Amino acid sequence: MASDQERIRERIKELLKKPGNGNCADCGVAGPEWASYTLGVFVCHSCSGLHRNIAQISKVKSLLLDPWSSSEVEFIGSVGNIAAKAKYEQIVPAFYYQPTSKDCILLRDQWIRAKYERKEFMFVERQEPYSAGYREGCLLKRGRDNGQYLSRKFILTEREGVLKYFNKHDAREPKAIMKISTVNATFQPAKIGVPHGLQITYLKDNSTRNIFVYHEDGKEMVDWFNAIRAARYHYLQVAFPGASNSELLPKLTRNYIKEGYMEKTGPKHTEGFKKRWFTMDERRLMYFKDPLDAYARGEVFIGSKENSYSVLPYLPSSAQGTHWPFGITIVTPDRKFLFACETEEDQKSWMAAFQIVINRPMLPREYAVEAYFKHKP
Repeated sequence: MASDQERIRERIKELLKKPGNGNCADCGVAGPEWASYTLGVFVCHSCSGLHRNIAQISKVKSLLLDPWSSSEVEFIGSVGNIAAKAKYEQIVPAFYYQPTSKDCILLRDQWIRAKYERKEFMFVERQEPYSAGYREGCLLKRGRDNGQYLSRKFILTEREGVLKYFNKHDAREPKAIMKISTVNATFQPAKIGVPHGLQITYLKDNSTRNIFVYHEDGKEMVDWFNAIRAARYHYLQVAFPGASNSELLPKLTRNYIKEGYMEKTGPKHTEGFKKRWFTMDERRLMYFKDPLDAYARGEVFIGSKENSYSVLPYLPSSAQGTHWPFGITIVTPDRKFLFACETEEDQKSWMAAFQIVINRPMLPREYAVEAYFKHKP
């Protein structure tokens, strides 16, 4: 005779096979091994830890290791991920960023809190902090020269199509005006060194400018992030009136294709190689002396193979002065760019990143960027 716990285990296995329950209710990763017996959702190990932050609402157990009562199993069986999604994600705005298992803890934690704790997607008025088209508040911004974080007033206004910040809270003129058309935002907690660190980039005179900000309150930071996404969404809807959401949503904000250290040499290939921090953002390969520099020391445009761009996993035999052994040559119609990586793994990773860009056909707007780089003094 099977014991009660054995029968319950079999029932849990059956429930995991039901549509929707085979993936985490919050990040979508396959094979959830935990469940909330107060919300009725199946979640992965990582998200189960975030549910503990809202223990007054969600109580979690391991499906495999913890004992379950018949009534608890009956409850999770009566709800499940599809029904819970229909309830807690009724009205998620199209622009709202729904994190995956690859995203930082802050985004995943605030997504879970927004759904179950604050019920933001059940009551549209609770979405005002990022849906109103205007947002004003103070963020701690890293100083360009001294690296100190100081409180700065930020204003995001869809009507003017800009994000701006002020050095003094009572200042009339902003220190910087960032056009929504060129703004990007990406969470960079490891790089910035604070859990809620956000990197905002924009184009100034067609060159990339970085600012680094954070706020102690995680909700505040994610609200700013989604407010920027909302402004970008509404701007793109006007700029591309026939475009579908599937075309627009990937353009709201983007993570970088790759970042990390390489060595580089100058255009004559005779100078010694110097270690620099590189960021691959769409077709711009930027390099910085320090990862938190405001401006890139230089930018390289990487086009497509159809336009005579290619990448090679070695350096020309004439190259000298490198300290790292694993070379990469980027060939453009005008010149070759030489880089070196510390490890073979780094080299393969950068090669794969460059290949993604080179294999992708160029878009009409990217030809204008290429032309700018060609005529840059």
